[in-house]
Amino acid sequence: MPPYPALVVHSEVVKTLLNIIWLVLAGFWLALGYVLAGIVCCILILTIPFGIASFRMASYALWPFGRTVVDKPTSGALAFIGNVVWFLVAGWWLALMHLVTGLLEAVTIIGIPLALANWKMVPISLAPLGKQIVRDEA
Repeated sequence: MPPYPALVVHSEVVKTLLNIIWLVLAGFWLALGYVLAGIVCCILILTIPFGIASFRMASYALWPFGRTVVDKPTSGALAFIGNVVWFLVAGWWLALMHLVTGLLEAVTIIGIPLALANWKMVPISLAPLGKQIVRDEA
């Protein structure tokens, strides 16, 4: 049991509130971009793993607070090669989408935490292979 259960509950409420604001202001559109990238990647047989990674990132773009991205311990050279292909096919414009959305959110004080979350997603959008999305530990 955590030492301060009320603090954990408060933290969960704040994460949920931030996720709802995120979903309304940016999350839906960013997830839509990831889904479109996933569809484009699934059209070709060789890029289906990239499409699956894009769909995984779409779920993260919808509800990012309370989750984090960590390295997969089993990824290796194939993930690196895949990330190079990903960058050329979809990564650069997804990262650009995060940068622009973050700039638009940073205009308001309420949007600053959302902008920081958006900019935190830029490296992940450039190279998502060899990563996994896990829940934050409270």
